[in-house]
Amino acid sequence: MSKRRLSEEEQKVWDRVRKSVRPLKPGRPAKAIQDPGDPGLLKRSRSAPAALSSTREGSTGPTEPKRSAPVPQDRGSEKKIRRGKMEVSASFDLHGHTQESAWSALPAFLIREQARGSRCVIVITGKGKLGEGVLRRNFLHWLDMPEARRLVSGYAQAHPRHGGKGAFYVFIRRR
Repeated sequence: MSKRRLSEEEQKVWDRVRKSVRPLKPGRPAKAIQDPGDPGLLKRSRSAPAALSSTREGSTGPTEPKRSAPVPQDRGSEKKIRRGKMEVSASFDLHGHTQESAWSALPAFLIREQARGSRCVIVITGKGKLGEGVLRRNFLHWLDMPEARRLVSGYAQAHPRHGGKGAFYVFIRRR
């Protein structure tokens, strides 16, 4: 970059900026500015508050989780599935289920697939009519429940050919 002289107007602006700057007090460290793209800023799950607010009082569904839902732990398996190099063992469609019936059927499906030796299944939640559907919103919350946590090693949103935003890959733990 070549050095050029500042115009009179630029020099006036620069002088005002220089005069407005105050040096840090000695012995006092500057505050670190976090990069907006820093993954450390996203510590809590975005789906957790929505999932909690959607569960009705008196529902037989899950209670509030103690920690956030598992995220894909085996990134390699997720990539293989997305590229079509690894097969999805089974799929479970939640369309037509109520919250209660979906909540009771999901752990049974995961237990059955774990017993069969499945490593990855697709759970189709649907997108919902207006924005995010109730089953889709609660699905991630359900994965945090003890019944599912002992079976699931992680999850990821499905590739468009497998259902996209209306489906999830669920990675099952080995027995």
